[in-house]
Amino acid sequence: MTVNLITQEDLVEFRKQLLNDVNEIITNNTQQQKKWLKSAEVRKLLNISPGTLQNLRINGTLKYTKIGSIMYYDNTDINKLLNGNKVDAVPTLFK
Repeated sequence: MTVNLITQEDLVEFRKQLLNDVNEIITNNTQQQKKWLKSAEVRKLLNISPGTLQNLRINGTLKYTKIGSIMYYDNTDINKLLNGNKVDAVPTLFK
């Protein structure tokens, strides 16, 4: 039977790594569950320009809430928009 010795430095290193891992998990969950997104976050998420986002608001494609000069978008509405515009892939037929 092999005996492994654990030093205090090993425990300190383990603690640091464990805290970093837990912190990363918490940060990822917070970002994924964010209810309201600002315009810049929506543009980054959808990879669209400010003008395109404005067109989505104007034509009623994407609902928003305006408080002061800041516009907020419900994350569930963005997911509905993405899921509602899914296109089935059609295999290309070669002649």
